Amino acid sequence: MADLKYYDIIQKPVITEKSMAAMEEKKYTFLVHPDATKTQVKEAVERLFEGTKVARVNTMNLAGKTRRRGRTSGKTAAKKKAIVQLTEDSKEIEIFEGL
Repeated sequence: MADLKYYDIIQKPVITEKSMAAMEEKKYTFLVHPDATKTQVKEAVERLFEGTKVARVNTMNLAGKTRRRGRTSGKTAAKKKAIVQLTEDSKEIEIFEGL
């Protein structure tokens, strides 16, 4: 397993209609490092965003899709997505404000 620091775990937020609707329930979606565990994602969110407390983390592995270009075929990179549920008394995450 890779030696991951908390700032290497969260790669970018996922901004879709479904993830925006889930923010009303204090659920935030991020693309994370494929080797990251749920406890590492929880620690990373709490350290990167001041005042947040994570209640639970759901993760899912997204397999790479097969793509073709003429005769040549290949696969896109595999990804890992995490949905982070914050506690009721937790502060909101600032990067999602104003979206």
